[in-house]
Amino acid sequence: MLQRFILVLALAGCLTSPVFATTERGDHLFEEAGGAVGIPGLAGPLGAPGLAGAAGAAGIPGIPGIPGAPGLLDFSDFFALAPPDNAASILGGQAVAFPHVGSTNVAIVATGPTTFLLPTIGTYLVQFQVDVTEPAQLQLSLNTVPLPETVVGRATGTTQIIGVSLVTTTTSNSILQVINPAGNALLTIPPFDSTNSTHPGSAHLTIIRIQ
Repeated sequence: MLQRFILVLALAGCLTSPVFATTERGDHLFEEAGGAVGIPGLAGPLGAPGLAGAAGAAGIPGIPGIPGAPGLLDFSDFFALAPPDNAASILGGQAVAFPHVGSTNVAIVATGPTTFLLPTIGTYLVQFQVDVTEPAQLQLSLNTVPLPETVVGRATGTTQIIGVSLVTTTTSNSILQVINPAGNALLTIPPFDSTNSTHPGSAHLTIIRIQ
């Protein structure tokens, strides 16, 4: 009887030792003894979020635009063919005809073979090229007023006369022309570029609004 009492005390001491206190070994021993393992406890709350990482380095700045660079707002190209256009000699004060329309956005238009409408107040880049037989000059006129700063020409030779100017308008629907300056001798636009050519030569008037 005494021996059984000592054995019970020994078993009780083992069951209350740390080996059985919610350890894997204790759970294993309970399972071997036929006892049920308890239900796991609920997970604790999530921890607080960590601190945000440092900001990345700034990107490389873009290349700045060119200040004051002109844009292309409206444009038209008008041309003449010789022959048959501009067959007659052009007297001083008369205008050169460019009766055909090339590339255009249909803002700058022709109101006749020698007159061209600048609809918007602004600055226009104007370029013309015309074959002329004689020593001669050509000039732009705006609203029938010749622009003295646009006169170009040559004293000898038979090459093209080329002019490039900026024209600023102060009224809408201004009219631009390329003229033989008043008081000058007549000039002739030849039918071909040279005696060896059989295709009509072209004269051009290109107008671009840049502001």
